[in-house]
Amino acid sequence: MEIEIQDDQDVPLDTERLINCLSGCLQRAGCEDSELSLLLTTDERIQELNATYRGKPVPTDVLSFRQEEEGGPGLGNLLGDIVISVPTAERQARENGISLDEEIEALAVHGLLHLLGHDHETEGWESWEIALKEVYPDE
Repeated sequence: MEIEIQDDQDVPLDTERLINCLSGCLQRAGCEDSELSLLLTTDERIQELNATYRGKPVPTDVLSFRQEEEGGPGLGNLLGDIVISVPTAERQARENGISLDEEIEALAVHGLLHLLGHDHETEGWESWEIALKEVYPDE
């Protein structure tokens, strides 16, 4: 299992905790041999990506870019990429009364579920709530 985190913003985060969270979710999903990357970025950068890939020129909290099967040889078990806006996560953490690290973990799990093929309309989307309860059993 390989999880690569690129952090291009200045807010200190517990990336080891984040890797442990995602590793646990991948193990529960039976994806121990998978790889993914996570970009922690700014509102401006995620807005650019949202405009380019979704046609929505506004910031968002999380984007997922699932590796397509027809991507070609040499991709191995690459699931894809998750992008999280840290400033948006900070605002949401305040609104939800949780720490920034908890909000980042929740958004990362949300993005991971998209990489695993779930979306908001599929039957498996309930996994989102189940996964969060496993990450935050006391909440």
